[in-house]
Formats: sequence, structure tokens, C-alpha cells
Amino acid sequence: MTPGRLPAVRDDLALVDGYHSAQVDVDVRLNTNESPFPPPLAWREAYLAELAAVPFNRYPDRRARDLRAALATAHGVEPGQVVAAKGSNEILQALCLAYGGPGRTAAVFEPTYALHSHIARVCGTTVHIGERAADLSLDLDEVRRVLDEARPAITFLCTPNNPTGLVDPRDVVEAVLELAPGLVVVDEAYAQFAPWSALSLLAEEPDLPLAVTRTYSKTWSMAALRLGYLVAPPEVVEACESVLLPYHLDAASQIAGRVALRFSAEMEARVAAIVSERERLAAALAGLPVDTWASGANFVLFRPLAMGATEAWKGLVERSVLVRDCSSWPRLAGCLRVTVGTPTENDAFLAALREVLSL
Repeated sequence: MTPGRLPAVRDDLALVDGYHSAQVDVDVRLNTNESPFPPPLAWREAYLAELAAVPFNRYPDRRARDLRAALATAHGVEPGQVVAAKGSNEILQALCLAYGGPGRTAAVFEPTYALHSHIARVCGTTVHIGERAADLSLDLDEVRRVLDEARPAITFLCTPNNPTGLVDPRDVVEAVLELAPGLVVVDEAYAQFAPWSALSLLAEEPDLPLAVTRTYSKTWSMAALRLGYLVAPPEVVEACESVLLPYHLDAASQIAGRVALRFSAEMEARVAAIVSERERLAAALAGLPVDTWASGANFVLFRPLAMGATEAWKGLVERSVLVRDCSSWPRLAGCLRVTVGTPTENDAFLAALREVLSL
């Protein structure tokens, strides 16, 4: 065989890093913002009962019509305003394929969710990066500057923002919508933990150039199934459908998502429990030598003051607790992020952190 016959990777991807979190064998894993609780047992039983009837030799419903109808009912919109996919990341990719690409620009405001930039670049979209304010909130003067300069086809917001946890107020999102020359994508992976949702804007004005993405991974305790969805004007949904691969969403995920909506009360109880633990965790961190940021999500960003983030991260791992080291991310030098776990897991994290910080 003749060596060297593979073509080179695209020039614009050669230096693009992937998005990965450490996989370490520990007793307490608080690094990927998963739900600490499994889905309700009644959901599991209902899901497995329907799964048993799936004709596995046949392709699934290509348009996931039953799931979309159920989601539309849950959010008070029309089915034509909803599209579902393999996690909200596939939705983000579809939006970038439909509205980004060569010659087009996406705007992000760092620090924010790394996959907004990563997916945009993978899809050939130029990424224009704006800065957040010193307190990591969205700075509307900076937003205005970036949007005037870049004229992006896509403007990404993330609220609550990952990894900071900060929630963009309604008036801020409305201001961005007024300023943006193209589509505004609001990533709401953690919206159920926050006091408001941009879905309320679409309910009032269905034709807004606004796309809201959601996931089942966090509040619905279904990270293993990789399911997300988009609520947007019908023309945005149609554009996403035009670039998604045929039969991209399997029957098992469609069933899981539809059945989950029957258990909204149980989901809301889990959200309330996590929010309560988040506040307890934040209060405990306030008494330690760390900087913290107010969070509307299921995690808390913090910066140890007496040592570097990587040193603190290693100290926690040595005590069998895993958090996310964000210190290499844009504008987050020295920062770590901890997912809210069960009360027992949170106690273990706090005890380990106190030991590490006292060294």
C-alpha cells in the first residue's frame, strides 16, 4: 500500500480543539452538569413498555411528529415551530449549517458555551468574539459594537450562561433582538433552573428572528439518550429540517421525550430540589476563600484565591471528587465549575474543598 494517500484536514479545522471533559474514576462526579437524580421509575416503566412495541426493522418517524406535537402543547406553540434532534448540539449544528457557512459570521460573547464557536467553525462560519463585562454579564455596548462591526447572520446567547451560570434579564435579550441583523439563538439548556425563559418572547411574537434551544439532558435526567429541541418561527424550523440527515432521531429517543412530558410534576420537583441545593452550595462557598458568581443554572462557577485552579482540581480528584477545570477557557483563568449534586455529594465536595484550600 502507498502511504500518505489521505488528504489533509481542512485548513480551517487544523487548529480547532474538540470539547471534552475529563473522564476520571471517582466517587463523586460533579463535572458535566448532569442531573444527580435518575428519571422517575414510572417514566422508566412507561418508556420500556412503549419501547417493547417498536418495529425495530423499520425506520422511525422521520419528522418525529408525535414528539413535536407533545412539545408544542407543552410550550403553547404550534408543532411547526418545533424540531427535535440528537441533543441540543445537533440543533446548534443545524442552525449553523442553515444560516452560517462560508462568507457568513456568528457572534459570541466570551466566556460562554464553547460549542457555539466550535460548531460554527466546523460548519465553515467565521466567529466574531465579543467580551463580557468585568462581572461576566452581557455588556450591551459591547454587543452593539460587535453586531455593528460583524453584521452576523447568527448571534448566540446562552442564558443561564454556561459556564458562569448568569441569567440574561428579559430586557437585555430584547435589546439584543433589536440590535441583531440576523437570527438570535438563545441556548436554554438550563432554563428550567432560571426565573424566566425567552420562550415567553416567542409566545408573544411568534415571528421574532429568535430560536430557543432546549435539552432533555439536565432537568429531565436523560443525558444518556441525547435529546434536544428547538422552538422558533416555522421558517427557521424548516431551514433546520433541510440540513438534518434523514432519520436522524431514533425511535427510542422520540418515545423517551414524549413519555417524559407526562411527568412534568416530577421534573419540577427535581428542579426545586436542585435549586435548593444550589443555594446551599453557594452559601457554603461564600464562606470559603473563593470568588463565586451568582448562578441560575445547576452549577456554580468559583475561583480559589489561595492556589491555582489546576492544583485545586487535582486535590479534589485525590479526594475522589471531580469538578470541571475551566481555567484554560477564555476569560476564566483560575476558575473551576461544580455541578450541583445530591446533598450527600455536595457535602463530600465541600468537605474535600475545605481540605484542599487549607493545605
